[in-house]
Amino acid sequence: MTKTAAILGGGVIGGGWAARFLLMGWDVRVFDPSPTAEEALNEMLARARKALPALYDVALPAEGKLSFHGTISEAVDGAIWIQESAPERLELKQKLYQQVQSVCDPDAIIGSSTSGFMPSELQNCATRPEQIIVAHPFNPVYLLPLIELVGSDKTDDAMLDRARGLLETVGLFPLKVRQEIPAHIADRFLEAVWREALWLIKDGIATTEEIDDAIRMGFGLRWGQMGLFETYRVAGGPAGMKHFISQFGPALEWPWTKLMDVPDLTDELIDMIASQSDAQSGHMSIAELESLRDGNLTAMMRSLKARGASVGKVLKKHEKTIEPQMPDLMVPMITLDRQVPTDWVDGNGHMNESRYVQAMSEASDRFLLWIGATPDYIATTGSWFTVENHVRYLAEVMIGDRITATTQVLETKGKKLKLFYTIHCNGAVAATVEQLLIHVDMKTRRAGEPPAEMADLTRRIAEAHAAFGLPEGAGGTGRR
Repeated sequence: MTKTAAILGGGVIGGGWAARFLLMGWDVRVFDPSPTAEEALNEMLARARKALPALYDVALPAEGKLSFHGTISEAVDGAIWIQESAPERLELKQKLYQQVQSVCDPDAIIGSSTSGFMPSELQNCATRPEQIIVAHPFNPVYLLPLIELVGSDKTDDAMLDRARGLLETVGLFPLKVRQEIPAHIADRFLEAVWREALWLIKDGIATTEEIDDAIRMGFGLRWGQMGLFETYRVAGGPAGMKHFISQFGPALEWPWTKLMDVPDLTDELIDMIASQSDAQSGHMSIAELESLRDGNLTAMMRSLKARGASVGKVLKKHEKTIEPQMPDLMVPMITLDRQVPTDWVDGNGHMNESRYVQAMSEASDRFLLWIGATPDYIATTGSWFTVENHVRYLAEVMIGDRITATTQVLETKGKKLKLFYTIHCNGAVAATVEQLLIHVDMKTRRAGEPPAEMADLTRRIAEAHAAFGLPEGAGGTGRR
């Protein structure tokens, strides 16, 4: 049965909630008096439709039905989850709850996106205070999973458990906050960093970009996959968290920060932190944690490199300086030489079969670049499109292995180009790929002859490569 969520306030946060529920198969009913709310939400939904499904390797549920309503009573009709994302004005929120509770199902959950107010403040003057909880998300809600769930002393644990269960069905990570506190958990961290950053700027120590670089080029990446305490546990080495605190704890008393109100590191606090860290990560050795960290960081940084963002921009810039120079094209040449990364693994623990083709594709791109298919050429003139591949899988390749690909031109005729790749690993042939390409005019997106200079070069290469004989496994493409 389709579930229904009501979204009160369709701005950046409310719209993200709407997109998350909708793309996970819920019907979504939106109330927002702004005349531009529907247009803005639909724009956000278009972004979410591209982003959220990309996180999954299976299809998402059939999208729910989205509707906009002119009154609160219409919007909350039939909703089992009501998410309030109104401006951060306490009186406004309290008045809104009074209206909602006069018409909504008494068993519906009313969650607030508030980043600072405590549930006891929100519940004041409410008809059913136990119905209102904090469900604080992070932008963009349709991508980031964390939801801080907070109740007051009037909130039944069963209510929070039910809320957690519903949020988990839409792929969120509800973090139950043990007791209410202004700004909950995560925003208190953000606020501390924000305050320190403001001082660094005011004192002329750093610019906004330099502060952002300090985060995204270093500890931000570690935090993104290990958090704070697990990161420090690894930093403590085999001796663990207690050793880290004994080594770096005294720094809390040094004037490194404007935020000097810190708790005393008593034996009781140290034991509490160490025992909690053991419960969190004690099932893994430091070596295992370091291996996990390195794999995670590699995958994250490679993803950023693919988009040329943040630390990925640094990697791309450096990679340009160590790219191989163009060799003698008149002999079969190495067009790929690389290590197999961690994200190329499959369920069998070795390189996924599709990655053999990716290795070939990277080798192909290198060869085509050397014959003149530069980014400028592709943007203004033409390119080579693959129309057929014939792959032979001959040996297992493991993560971390170094692979090379040797390219030989088998045939060139008009707009057709046939290439053959021999992929080596550990001194053996791991795979061969025969590739048939067609030259395409990028203005018409139709097959067309390459320029005379490129055609002449590929012809001369093919004639020179013919002297090396037909490689084993060739002849698998172009039979149609």
